[in-house]
Amino acid sequence: MRFETKCVRAGQKPDPTTGAINVPINLTTAYQFNNSDHAKDLFNLDAEGYIYTRIGNPTTDVFEQRMTELDNGVGALATASGQAAISYAILNITNSGENIISSSSVYGGTQTLFRYTFKKMGITTKFFDPDNVEDLESLIDDKTKAIFVEILPNPKNNIVNIKKIADIAHKNNLPLIVDNTVITPFGCTTKDFGADIVVYSSTKFLGGHGNSIGGIIVDTGNFDWENDKFPELTNPDPSYHGMSYTKKFKKLSYIVKARIQLLRDMGAVLSPFNAFMFLTGLETLPLRMQKHFENAQKIAEYLEKHTKVKWINYPGLKSSKYHNLAKKQFNGFGGAIISFGIKGGYKNGLKFIENLKLCYNVANIGDTRTLITHPASTTHSQLSEKEKLEAGVPDELLRLSIGIENFNDIVDDLEQAFNKIKI
Repeated sequence: MRFETKCVRAGQKPDPTTGAINVPINLTTAYQFNNSDHAKDLFNLDAEGYIYTRIGNPTTDVFEQRMTELDNGVGALATASGQAAISYAILNITNSGENIISSSSVYGGTQTLFRYTFKKMGITTKFFDPDNVEDLESLIDDKTKAIFVEILPNPKNNIVNIKKIADIAHKNNLPLIVDNTVITPFGCTTKDFGADIVVYSSTKFLGGHGNSIGGIIVDTGNFDWENDKFPELTNPDPSYHGMSYTKKFKKLSYIVKARIQLLRDMGAVLSPFNAFMFLTGLETLPLRMQKHFENAQKIAEYLEKHTKVKWINYPGLKSSKYHNLAKKQFNGFGGAIISFGIKGGYKNGLKFIENLKLCYNVANIGDTRTLITHPASTTHSQLSEKEKLEAGVPDELLRLSIGIENFNDIVDDLEQAFNKIKI
């Protein structure tokens, strides 16, 4: 199946009991075993099936299978949020006393997780500037377990060269974990550029309608876990009678471990209802993303010429230093997120937001509606001034997440707000 067909059909057949062609919402906690031997085999991981919705659910399973197909992967694990997906993706292979390396311009919530919460667990994070990839290798040591990047950092919009970073990661026997929330599989198949694990906040463009919270991890099957760096996967697991994940599950070892260890024990489970909402969103993903990207390109061109705009970051513009990389990595798209600064700085920026009528002032992206926020005082407010600048978030920055409304209506709203500020 081609991409658009996968969005509608992958991982699903009509319901065998009723013939329903829409995925049923399985609102159940537990599942009847065929007999005692069947129950034993399920708990020993010798048979496929459902035990308890904390570990797996038929509705969620279709969402996981569909995302696996869209990323050309081998398996996926859905979680209760994008933050849970990032946490599990790293905790699955990292222990106290070890470290990861992350690009410095990742989302503010991810930075807080890496800088403070993981530190409490004994896991440290080293940050590198993705515009200077040559600095990355010097940060790697014998305790480094993974490299993490956002493919299009929000809101800095400095595209990360996945191929270059993947080459460095693989040279050092490390997996590359890529957050592809902003571009989605429609805009970039990250496996083609060397990504090993892909994470998403499905809250954003995958669901696309601002009505459900969730996340997902996809294993592309690129990485060979059978090396000395990942005893968590190769050595016997005492919680499963000495089972080795790589010996029993081969290419599925990483994603199986994340499910039966982290999801089982820590429980950030995606609601089956939200899984259904994400499946509904995926059916229109190609249509929505095309409109998001087209609107954003035109809005960026409008803002670039505006006399009250001081600067703009958008990879789709020919003036952007990331334009050629966007054409290569993102099938020619620049994304749906625009960051810009208004002349007059911080105060004018806040006044501009308050004068908008169509664009909502919310801390979210990836909605059908056009959204705006001031990251320095909201999504990145927990960072120090130095950390904000490293993340590309000066006080004057405004972030637009362009929706699928009529382009002219978005422009009309922006223009009337511009007219109410003085420079």
